[in-house]
Amino acid sequence: MTQQIPSTEPELAGVRNFRDVGGLPTADGRRVRHGVLFRSGHLAHATDEDAAFLSSLGLHTVFDFRNAADQKLEGPDVELPGVLNVNLPLSDPADGAEFWKMVRDGDIEQLRVLLGDGKAAGRMIASYRTIIRGRTAEHSRVLHSLAEDSVPALMHCAAGKDRAGLSVAVTLLALGVEREAILADYLESNAKHRRYKVRRGGSAATAYTPEVMELLNPLFDAREEYLAAALATIDETWGGVDPYLEKGLKLAPQTRERLRERLLD
Repeated sequence: MTQQIPSTEPELAGVRNFRDVGGLPTADGRRVRHGVLFRSGHLAHATDEDAAFLSSLGLHTVFDFRNAADQKLEGPDVELPGVLNVNLPLSDPADGAEFWKMVRDGDIEQLRVLLGDGKAAGRMIASYRTIIRGRTAEHSRVLHSLAEDSVPALMHCAAGKDRAGLSVAVTLLALGVEREAILADYLESNAKHRRYKVRRGGSAATAYTPEVMELLNPLFDAREEYLAAALATIDETWGGVDPYLEKGLKLAPQTRERLRERLLD
């Protein structure tokens, strides 16, 4: 039996962008059950109080979509007793050691070339499309796990916005949640208290200046155009959500029904 969490959002000191996905409506009038699917940023900086709260949720599985570079930068997740931690690295829209070295070094000319004039948003859109097309095995594994025994589950990446955002969106599509509701949940990552905290380790005088931060902003935004590109990729590549789930993610109708039974009221 899963535990109901309070309707008010908890204030976690070391975990950004935490929320329960429960309550979102499906097209057939059902709702995502509270207390079975959560999303957040990484858990590496969780305080003892944060960890105690997370432990109180009765989590079965934490899906960590960060890659080795993320984990080196931020550290591993705190250990939650009795919780299975599954690391499924997904490509990061803001990935690249050389890129972040340019940021730390304050290489403003190169950053203008790479990110200016809409290129940063274009980078995000291209990455979202790539994740949908190229990470079907990972998304399939998540959905099959949720359908079997992995709930309650928490999905996170670094900021809890892009990789976790897409994985949550794919899960919600499989549940039949309305696209407007999926978008609304995704855009909640823009709230000031949810946004990823940039580690300002640069020593150059031009590192993390207002101009640099403005160039970087599209990488830290949740924008409707990003998620729309992902959904359009599903439609263009597979011809819609149902064939995407069946052919792309190998989700049999009976497995999808088990998923709905586990996660919907």
